[in-house]
Amino acid sequence: MFQKVDQAKKLLQLGAQGRALKKALAKEEVTVEKGRVKVVVNGIQQIKSIQIDGEEQNFLVKVINEALKKSQKMVAKKAQSLMGELLGG
Repeated sequence: MFQKVDQAKKLLQLGAQGRALKKALAKEEVTVEKGRVKVVVNGIQQIKSIQIDGEEQNFLVKVINEALKKSQKMVAKKAQSLMGELLGG
């Protein structure tokens, strides 16, 4: 019984650590400039800005982030399914 309580506590700690890491990574940014294009991405793989010839491309940012979010959900769903199979569920 106590073993399950300890496991639950560890899971809660891991969740809190994961949220803290995600928050910290969201503040980190990488900028890449090639020719007339400049892209800024944060540590959680979100496009923060795209500039072409110095003009913000907000529509592109929105569409790309939407596509990334959908692909991340797909990967998470498949990983969750695989973990369920591995754990016998």
